[in-house]
Amino acid sequence: MLKTRASRDFWLLAFTALLVIGAGLGLRDPWPADEPRFALVAKQMVESGDWLFPHRGVELYSDKPPMLMWLQAAAYTALREWRIAFLLPSLLASLGTLWCVYDLGRRFWTRRVGLYAAWAVLFALQFAYQSKKAQIDPLVTFWITLANYGLLRHLLLGPNWKMWWLGWFAAGLGTVTKGVGVLALVMIVPALFAVWRDWPRVRLHVRDARFWLAPLAFAAAASLWLVPMLMAALSHPDPAYRAYLDDILFNQTANRYARSWDHAQPPWYFLGVMLTMWLPPMLALPWALPAWKRRLQRRDARYLLPLAWWLLLIVFFSIPSGKRDVYVMPALPMACLALAPLLPGIVRKLWPRRLAIAFAALIAGVALSIGLTLLFGDTSFERRLVEQRGFSNGAQALAWLLVAIGAWGAGSLLWFGRRRAIAAMLSTLAGLWVLYGVVGYPLLNPSSSARELMESVARRIGPQSQLALVAWKEQNLLMSAPMATTFGFVMPWPEQLRRGIEWQKQAPRTRWLLVQEPALGRCVDRSKAELAGLSNRRRWWLVPAAAVLPDCMPEKSDVPGNAVDPDSD
Repeated sequence: MLKTRASRDFWLLAFTALLVIGAGLGLRDPWPADEPRFALVAKQMVESGDWLFPHRGVELYSDKPPMLMWLQAAAYTALREWRIAFLLPSLLASLGTLWCVYDLGRRFWTRRVGLYAAWAVLFALQFAYQSKKAQIDPLVTFWITLANYGLLRHLLLGPNWKMWWLGWFAAGLGTVTKGVGVLALVMIVPALFAVWRDWPRVRLHVRDARFWLAPLAFAAAASLWLVPMLMAALSHPDPAYRAYLDDILFNQTANRYARSWDHAQPPWYFLGVMLTMWLPPMLALPWALPAWKRRLQRRDARYLLPLAWWLLLIVFFSIPSGKRDVYVMPALPMACLALAPLLPGIVRKLWPRRLAIAFAALIAGVALSIGLTLLFGDTSFERRLVEQRGFSNGAQALAWLLVAIGAWGAGSLLWFGRRRAIAAMLSTLAGLWVLYGVVGYPLLNPSSSARELMESVARRIGPQSQLALVAWKEQNLLMSAPMATTFGFVMPWPEQLRRGIEWQKQAPRTRWLLVQEPALGRCVDRSKAELAGLSNRRRWWLVPAAAVLPDCMPEKSDVPGNAVDPDSD
């Protein structure tokens, strides 16, 4: 009977995770800022057959290693459907993260603790939101969590040499997914402290030769990409490949950390991220902090290692000036693992239940009030949607979506009541994410993905004409069919426009330019150009050859600051 109940509880978790994260799969295209970039690279891999060197249009893309793009391209090769393929790696990685946390909790404490740990991770706002996106962060979070899984099983339940090597191998895969994957190995630092202070449970087993083989597993994983990439880049006659090598190995790693050039934030930034984006698990923090102190005083390494690793990760990312909220997401699983043994006692207390009810009521109340205001009150928001984002459906459908989310939350609160406050809160969150995926995706997709804009452009110029992009974004190229001509992405806009004009002169009757408004400059007569539409807060113009002033060549001064306007990774 216990086995039956345990099995039922696990499969309830698995089904809920699949529903929450997977809701909406196949109902939308990639959305900015990062998703179209990675999907475009993956698409070009499939079409060109060059999987070793990522390309964005005609240029090499060196901002990130190609691991995510490989998985997206592989998913498309198997499924032949981009709307599923570009999101599938994030879905599978997130499910893998939940399993690692569940199994660690089960092995360190009990099956019930493992379930609490996985539930806490699943419904943390940051995890659920990022897991439904096709960015690198869910994947690197999985590799880091898998590395922690292997290391902790060896350090606390070992010796287990297969797990020890798995931890290092997963850290290597995490490093070639995003350079911070190597931080999983920082788990060894609190383990060394525990061994030095003779804490029970923790053993490194350094006298066994198999201990020293682990770096080879890390090197083997990293070499899956680094070795063929280095050999090909160093032997290629095009200097662009050497520049790719320098950028991805040095500029995007050490230089980006030491001299952050974007997203400047104060040192305490991540404290705010954790106290907001890690809700609702962080609602238990007032009761968890004294409990963690007592367990550390008892020298319980099951708490020391994940808590110390969490702290070290936050310190590492707080040092540079450039910070983004997703940087600390890999720490969330270990935070929830350390929290999970305390949750059964915490959720029985009165005030934690009240906080859970208040949190669910806040979500339902905000969604319901905004939705009703849009339906029966202020219309300025609807006008802004049309003017700034080209959201042609208006605000009515979005308003009904918010009303549905609020009504689901209110119904959950009434159904479960105060006695089952945690269930009411989780039901509210589940409804939020499912409705967002199933209803919100198709509602927001036409304008958010640039699909509506590019389909309108294709109808306007006709199937016999050709299109080139100037000052373009990745979603424009991704949504163009057939794929439009480009003249570089990081290339300054005036140079892109100059090359576009030269290209257009070769067949002026059938060639059009799609130009972002700030890049039009003095060489384009706007009275003869056509406003193609708005997408993602940008205005786009269709420029026929007749709209280009004769003998005019764009100059840097035509565009303020000679902007290239890349979206940040």
